[in-house]
Amino acid sequence: MRRLLFTAAAATAAALALSSCGTTEPAADDAKQNTSALTLTDGTGTKVKLDGPAKKVVGTEWNAVESLISLGVNPTGVADVKGYKAWDTAAPLTNDPKDVGTRGEPSMDTIASLKPDLIIATTDLPAAAVKQMREIAPVLNLRPADAADPLGQMTKNLDLLAEATGTTERAAKLKKDFTAKLAEGKKKLAAAGHSGAKYAFADGYVTGNQTSIRPYTSGSLIGAVNEKLGLKNDWTAKGDKGYGLAATDVEGLTKLDENVHFAYIGNDGDKSSNPFTGVLKKDKVWTSLPFVKKGNVHRLPDGIWMFGGTASMSQYVDSVVEALKK
Repeated sequence: MRRLLFTAAAATAAALALSSCGTTEPAADDAKQNTSALTLTDGTGTKVKLDGPAKKVVGTEWNAVESLISLGVNPTGVADVKGYKAWDTAAPLTNDPKDVGTRGEPSMDTIASLKPDLIIATTDLPAAAVKQMREIAPVLNLRPADAADPLGQMTKNLDLLAEATGTTERAAKLKKDFTAKLAEGKKKLAAAGHSGAKYAFADGYVTGNQTSIRPYTSGSLIGAVNEKLGLKNDWTAKGDKGYGLAATDVEGLTKLDENVHFAYIGNDGDKSSNPFTGVLKKDKVWTSLPFVKKGNVHRLPDGIWMFGGTASMSQYVDSVVEALKK
């Protein structure tokens, strides 16, 4: 009995001694975890807590997926993988992520099955869907676009994703390289005599017998890039507060300057998204437009995501320079 009491007392004394000098192993582990823990503020002002930089990340919107890949993070799950591969070629998927449904209606069951550290959503999703996601894992809800500051919003989202994944040094390099790309593109266009040239970018859709044209105003991401390149946006239509997109029809194109350079992106895999090489070929209004007659219509390469990140916008800059040099 005396031996047992002595052993217990000795053990208690040892524990107290270790505790007083703060060198116990569990305490060190706790300190390490607290150091790596993150608290981020997303695009809605919501505080998001992470135990550390996220490794298993699910992306429900392509611009976020592109930025993750650019940061060196292979997403575990991606909404509409096939669509991403067709519309965003600037940052190809190098792994085989799980398809988690459509961008508008991601599958909660599929996302939950992946056990992610973090889910990247955008405010384009219904609040109810984001609430469901928060029951699965922490959610960063990004504001995908801001017509008041398109480029600023793009880089703000990049920085937030970098902070969440521990890739801030990579983000700094991406931003530096993109700034250099804009300067290089502006210089090349000026050398080709296009400084201040009137320019209008659009995409289009065909629904039944109706052709819709979507102008990218100065508030769009592409519109902001065009201005950085020294081009003058010839669209006078007012865009929405988020993406800076407007709406018109073929008749609306008659308001463009006769010397404007008109550019667009289509996708041969989706015939409804490319009226310019389809139904408009036989449209009398389209074929009579001065800039069409002059050959100032430029189809930029497929696969440049118009709402992407630094990778897509760098790809876009190169395509504009190449198109206007011809």
